Amino acid sequence: MVVEQILDLAKQKGIEAEVYYRTSRDTPIDFENNRLKSLETKATQGIMLRVVVDGKLGFASSTDLTRLEDVVDAAIQTAEIGDRLDFEFAKDFTEIEPVSDYELPTTAKLVGIGEELIAKVHDYNSDILVSAGFHIRSGQTKLATTGGVYGERNSKVVTASLGGELVRGEDFLNAYGYDVAKDGEPDYDKVLATLIEKYTNAEKSATITSGKYPVLFLPRAALSTIGGLFDTILSGQVVVQKASPLAGKLGEKLFGDRLTIYEDPTIGVSACAFDDEGTPTSKKTFIKNGVVEQFYWDRQWAARGNAEAKGNGFRGGLSRPGPDMVNFCMGAGNTALADLIKNMKEGVIVDQVLGAGQSNQLAGEFSVNLDLGYKVENGEIVGRLKNTMVAGSIFEAFDDLIDLSNTCEWVGGSAYMPSMLFGKLGVASREG
Repeated sequence: MVVEQILDLAKQKGIEAEVYYRTSRDTPIDFENNRLKSLETKATQGIMLRVVVDGKLGFASSTDLTRLEDVVDAAIQTAEIGDRLDFEFAKDFTEIEPVSDYELPTTAKLVGIGEELIAKVHDYNSDILVSAGFHIRSGQTKLATTGGVYGERNSKVVTASLGGELVRGEDFLNAYGYDVAKDGEPDYDKVLATLIEKYTNAEKSATITSGKYPVLFLPRAALSTIGGLFDTILSGQVVVQKASPLAGKLGEKLFGDRLTIYEDPTIGVSACAFDDEGTPTSKKTFIKNGVVEQFYWDRQWAARGNAEAKGNGFRGGLSRPGPDMVNFCMGAGNTALADLIKNMKEGVIVDQVLGAGQSNQLAGEFSVNLDLGYKVENGEIVGRLKNTMVAGSIFEAFDDLIDLSNTCEWVGGSAYMPSMLFGKLGVASREG
């Protein structure tokens, strides 16, 4: 009713309006250092309103839903000093996603699972300080415009993470596993197996001399290092601002044949039929076999870039929308991950990186410090590498791509990534 009431108030004042409503409920369950640390439930709701008054854009948001007229008045007042409108609100679209009848797990159940996972990690090594986390999330989004848009999205999502810290003298080894599921539960056994495999690969230490080597990025590290860079430079906003090396390059072949980056909003946890502006989402390919085909846009930046918005306007909380992807997907290759490793004579596997690394976007360059990485010799993982950095250029790296793995993995809820083996990247190692 809140969305309809605000829309009616706007219509009474004879102004164009877009109303965004979001309600969510989140129960985080956190274990730290082998023990349950916190368990609480947080519920939030709020509205965001954009209006057009005399050709100018106004904006207001509130978590107080008892004074809706004040929200409308505030949006109208901000329009007096707002920017001239250079785009249109969405029109003539209706999509109501039904509420799933899936029953989310109880907190008691997940507390029990957390305790079981900690015990199983300690069966492997009782010295590991284990942390586990779960989130039980449900939410609803409603969107409407005076131009005839009405949409509802509903979600029920459960996430699970399992991590550990192993201290050996002055050596600290952190590893983690993660999974997320919509209308279901994460694969807890897979999360456990991922963590144990990382510790097993890191049991021994290894060293490498600085130089150029084959480097294999596993999916999560590939997303953080390379996927994140592409996600940024494919944004229409970044292109218009001339901060992307892809600006003005549509139709040009800038990468090796094996690079394909696309978006499929019909799959995965983040699947949705419309964005946060009421624009229908759609499948789209951004880079195909190395050729730059298109960028992604919200409505405002599409207007500024003389492009068409195709469902990529999303919000962080009750903020104005900006360009974002539903799912960042990279096409798979032809080789099994085990064979990619087997075919490496001497090289590096990047499993976890520290932060998002450093990048020079205009040059397409990246550099990351390894949080968790391994040395490969004659097709075998021989131990963990410490104090090591990997750097390169996405243009050169994909021209020297050996192959991508023939399967992809979900990283979080909105990226679908293969492993990727590059023939030659810069590796800098500091002993000690």
